[in-house]
Amino acid sequence: MQRLRIESNNTRRMSEKNLSHHDGNGLDLAHASDYAVRQEQRPVMRAIPSGRLTIQGDVFSMSDYTPPIHDLRFLIQDVIGLKTVSDIPAFAETTPDLVDAILEEAGKLAAGVLAPLNRVGDKEGSVLQDDGSVRTPTGWNDAYGKFCDGGWQGISASEADGGMGLPLLVGAAVGELWHSANMAFALCPMLTAGAIELLSAHGSEQQRKLYLSRMISGEWTGTMNLTEPQAGSDLSKVRSLAIPADDGSYRLTGQKIFITYGDHEMTDNIVHLVLARTPNAPEGVKGISLFIVPKFLVHADGTTGERNDVKCVSLEHKLGIHGSPTAVLSFGDQGGATGYLVGAEGQGLACMFTMMNNARLSVGQQGVAISERAYQQAVSYARDRKQGKSPTTGQDDTIIHHGDIQRMLIRMRSTTEAARALSLYAAVQLDIAHHHEDPDARAAAQVRADLLIPMVKGWSTDLGVENASLGIQVHGGMGFIEETGAAQHLRDARIAPIYEGTNGIQALDLIGRKLLRDNGSAMQRLMAEMRETFVQTADADEMEKPAKMLGNAIDQLEKTTIDILARCEASPTLAQAVASPYLRQASICVAGWLMYRSQKKLFDGDVERGFTDAKHLSCDFFFGQVLPESDFLARQIANTENDLLHETAPLF
Repeated sequence: MQRLRIESNNTRRMSEKNLSHHDGNGLDLAHASDYAVRQEQRPVMRAIPSGRLTIQGDVFSMSDYTPPIHDLRFLIQDVIGLKTVSDIPAFAETTPDLVDAILEEAGKLAAGVLAPLNRVGDKEGSVLQDDGSVRTPTGWNDAYGKFCDGGWQGISASEADGGMGLPLLVGAAVGELWHSANMAFALCPMLTAGAIELLSAHGSEQQRKLYLSRMISGEWTGTMNLTEPQAGSDLSKVRSLAIPADDGSYRLTGQKIFITYGDHEMTDNIVHLVLARTPNAPEGVKGISLFIVPKFLVHADGTTGERNDVKCVSLEHKLGIHGSPTAVLSFGDQGGATGYLVGAEGQGLACMFTMMNNARLSVGQQGVAISERAYQQAVSYARDRKQGKSPTTGQDDTIIHHGDIQRMLIRMRSTTEAARALSLYAAVQLDIAHHHEDPDARAAAQVRADLLIPMVKGWSTDLGVENASLGIQVHGGMGFIEETGAAQHLRDARIAPIYEGTNGIQALDLIGRKLLRDNGSAMQRLMAEMRETFVQTADADEMEKPAKMLGNAIDQLEKTTIDILARCEASPTLAQAVASPYLRQASICVAGWLMYRSQKKLFDGDVERGFTDAKHLSCDFFFGQVLPESDFLARQIANTENDLLHETAPLF
């Protein structure tokens, strides 16, 4: 393991004491009816220099973040099962103590360095300078340096290339911490990780030698240059041109949009991965090739040379993630940007899809991360904000004792924890698919991961938006005021259901490529495994009720799946009409299975009492209030008889 500095081996006890917001002071729903709500006059609010907010003399935090170490550890070690990956020879050294230390150190950087800059990035944004360079927000450079000093960019990269060589299961958990602390900052290493994965799989020996170690160290960052103004999500419309040069390189011309961290000053070089067409390429996706286009040309010894013919011509003015520079890049204004072919001509999109599952997993985790951050801010505010009186004491009391506030908070926490479990379960499938010694096990895990990734990306990012909105509602009118910071979470969350394939595309991928293509066999195998879990444990008195609820949900999912297979065979266009509700139904059901496994482990294992009590509340709420939504979604799908949901031309 490279460069991570572990300050103490006693991380588990320390994290249990200091790093969990599930500390036994969670919601006490049993006392919800003991208090009444009384409206008060609109409170006086003012911002103070410490970055906090005062409301009628009380001070409320806008930037504090407590990494959910308890829940991550519990899921990794007890629910998903660390042994699932540590039994793979490549990850044999991934011990519980090591995972604890990783989470502890990552939590320190997330809470102490990245989180305080979240608000700074939102207010300042990244700025395109008069000379064409891009300046990131105050503190970004220093934070990125600390990020690189810890070796965090290479957490799941090969040790042979300078990475830590840890499983994606651990890397994904750490990634959630970065995105919760500061999503705009975390986008930079997220994109670089995708570029690393792609070059590891498809780069030539010389390309890997020149670029990989420098990207894994964080010395250089990477970008993905896919879409263009006329293309949107349809990459078959890409027009950027790559003309072969006499020296074996290519000269690229064209414009790319929505390029995350397309330019910045945090590193000496940026490695752009660019989709373009060669002169005689066929139309459509088969004519797209992939090229490395570095910001600065790279000599054979790895040193940088002259500036390449690529420049940032503008930065997008976005709803959220202001700190992340979303660039419009122009290639070849001075005759052609020098690029180097990755893989074979015409295989560009296939190369890109190598990293697509990991990228969509990461975006799904952004939904989990924003949900967690919004929950933490909302529960902190609710514990401090006094409004309404206790009917028993007649004294002013905090709003966390109001039943409707508790309903919103527990929904935020319960769905966040369910989505976290789903994302980590998908991550471990990718670990098995990439590293298991048994080819049959690898193949089965790849099929399972392919099935899960659209759910992780689609459902989790929808939850990010929903829970960030609930966070504002908990704040009441103060949530609508920018100074509280609650609105930033909603603005930041809103992009996640859009990029890396809109959630509508995720739903179509699930129902088209994953369900209809294999006649539902992958989904049937997953449902069979889910049934086996609760059949084995349903006799336990404490699990009887959730087992029945989960069994009903699985029955409904199986019925819906069979119905969709039959109806969509007769009417293929119907798949588009039912895809989104089906993705949500399947996601809730699979997440419910993982919450069931979590609750069973609580009854079986030696888990710290305060965490156990809070986790039971989360599980109970999910079974009672969220899992039944799958029945409603099943009815929606059954009631969809017409694949034309909206007229395509005006009717009057």
